[in-house]
Amino acid sequence: MSLSDPIADMLTRIRNAARIGRADVNVHASKVCRGVAQVLKEEGYITDFDVIDDGHQGLLRIHMKYTPDGASVINSIERVSKPGRRVYAGVDDLPRVLGGLGISIVSTSRGVVSDRKCRKENIGGEMICTVS
Repeated sequence: MSLSDPIADMLTRIRNAARIGRADVNVHASKVCRGVAQVLKEEGYITDFDVIDDGHQGLLRIHMKYTPDGASVINSIERVSKPGRRVYAGVDDLPRVLGGLGISIVSTSRGVVSDRKCRKENIGGEMICTVS
């Protein structure tokens, strides 16, 4: 089965896993999905991720992160730029999610990075998703 939007599929799987309290979730691997998982790990929204070779495209096993009382660290994760409507933002136009408590994940010419790193390096790009 081919996916028309693998990033949206990844975000939906993470959202569903967080909602039901799963320890880990498998998603299809791609460079962009691996970049999104790396940013989520760096920002502390997931504990880790592994790349699993299945003989085809590969899988990413994402290990979810929860608070000591069992609540998910990810409250919401939403896709911004979609295949039918791409959303680009310059460094001055990057939104501050929850007043800086959340992050935006941006695909730039230097890879997939968080909005904080975009502001630090003064670059813009395609808004992939917002996480809070």
